[in-house]
Amino acid sequence: MSKPLESYNGQLAAPFVLSTEQGEISPRRLQLLQAIASSGSINAAARLVGMTYKGAWDALEIMNNLAGSPLVTRQQGGKGGGGALLTPAGQKLLDDLSALQALQKDFMARVQASGDLDESLALFRRITMRTSARNVLHGTVENIQHSAVTTGVQLRLAGGDSLYATITRESAEDLGLEIGSQAQALIKASWILLSPAAECGRTSARNRLCGTVLRIVPGELNVEVVLQLQGGNTLAATITREAQDELAFNIGDSCCALIKSSHIILGVES
Repeated sequence: MSKPLESYNGQLAAPFVLSTEQGEISPRRLQLLQAIASSGSINAAARLVGMTYKGAWDALEIMNNLAGSPLVTRQQGGKGGGGALLTPAGQKLLDDLSALQALQKDFMARVQASGDLDESLALFRRITMRTSARNVLHGTVENIQHSAVTTGVQLRLAGGDSLYATITRESAEDLGLEIGSQAQALIKASWILLSPAAECGRTSARNRLCGTVLRIVPGELNVEVVLQLQGGNTLAATITREAQDELAFNIGDSCCALIKSSHIILGVES
């Protein structure tokens, strides 16, 4: 059996994906093919890759449809739920995958030998992350406070700004957060409240990030206001046109962004 589809070299991962005109077959589905090749059993293969029996069959049907010709054929079975065999096309796919993985391993060894690229590779991953949140900020965890249900996480951003996020304790454990670890804060523009710096008094929002108005983008119903924070990051907030008319923000104005800790989503690099 070929090695699982995973990074051969610490920080750099480049799993192979089979692309077709109809879509892509994910690395996990390719792992399922590998498990079927070694076990000949749908149940056993599903357990190996962490799928349910139904999920495995659903994935197999999708793969067969996407590939244009069947990669797997069924075998009738009894209590065990039956089995499956790779077709010649499926076996060729795995053979080619093994050859590609060998090339990948050699490539990653060459990358590692070329010098310390960890910092740049981490940056590549961060800047290519796709999300629906308008704001994605990178920082270092500097404090963690657990309660019975929730966990408070203090994130120090580049330039010294700080964010406090409240997430469930289960989420914190799943993310593997610890002091000194790196994390991303995702904040939707519509979750941010804005106030002129001179009028920003006491508020229930845990986070207050101040800076100057860098850009104002008017829309039909809403206005996007982009702040240049004191630490160097930018933060985009969406407010109504009525709010903009009342607050009368102009480029260069001092302004503070108010963000509830529960409105911050944390993510980590896998």
